[in-house]
Amino acid sequence: MDLVTRSQASAAAVEAHGRPLEAETLRWVEQCLGPGAVVKMVRPLAGGVSHVNHTLLVETGSGSLLRLVLRRWADRDRSLSEAEFSPEREIAALALLASCELPTPGLVAADPAGAYCGAPALLIERLIGHPPRPGPGDLPEYLIQLAAALLDVHGLHGAATMPPYVPRNRLDVRLPPRHAIRPSLWERAFDLAARPAPEAAPRFIHRDYQPDNTLWSYGRLTGVVDWSSASYGPPAIDIAQMRWSLALRYGTAAADRFLEKFDQVSGGYSHDPYWDLHSVLDLLPEGPDRVLDEAHVPLLEDYLAGVLARLGTPTH
Repeated sequence: MDLVTRSQASAAAVEAHGRPLEAETLRWVEQCLGPGAVVKMVRPLAGGVSHVNHTLLVETGSGSLLRLVLRRWADRDRSLSEAEFSPEREIAALALLASCELPTPGLVAADPAGAYCGAPALLIERLIGHPPRPGPGDLPEYLIQLAAALLDVHGLHGAATMPPYVPRNRLDVRLPPRHAIRPSLWERAFDLAARPAPEAAPRFIHRDYQPDNTLWSYGRLTGVVDWSSASYGPPAIDIAQMRWSLALRYGTAAADRFLEKFDQVSGGYSHDPYWDLHSVLDLLPEGPDRVLDEAHVPLLEDYLAGVLARLGTPTH
């Protein structure tokens, strides 16, 4: 999920990543693909805490080879108790995305109750590509592709069928990160984020749009994945999420350049920094399994200072 949260991964997720898939799960995969289907290869995919992902190579009864991903919800109790984090939500999102020009995984089969896979699970197509690793000279093209991809997402029809956007941090607990260096920044951010939200026409949104949820090949965006938080809400949330993610990786200037690229590809866009505040504060409050990396806190504070400056708020 988030680039900077969950530095203390749940023990269940860590164990699930290292444990081979059970025979019952593999039989279910084969049955979903018809008579004669055989799982030829299973390999865990790196990354992810809230989900445990395995790539599968399956030979069908006709001899075709299918490259798939088995995506399981690592924390069974959480996935079954929170509507904001459920396989049903991702199933609905993937159904809508089937009509989108943006490359997204196709849904092959689902085990939302975890009856066969030991946890709620989706079997989806594996997209080509690897996590992003642009060189310094590639950043402008990288940013414009990230920006352009959102146009397809936000223009998707049927978005109102998705669950509505709700901030993860309801602001009822106003605690800065435990490693905060400039706690006054966070106090001002909490105050400003408590204002009424700006008016924004809701659209289909990814809700967790960040570099780790994109795939690339030879400098081209080949897919956007992890739609388990997809919602019906303000498009600015996707822009804000990407902005702080870029700020951590490449600096605040990259976050600002992404905003410029989105303005360029969209034909004109006015971004309200209110959404930047909410997107950062969604990383809080911290808890036993949700901790901001200490090394990232100063970077987030630099970014937050820039957002507050855009709002005309003193940062010293």
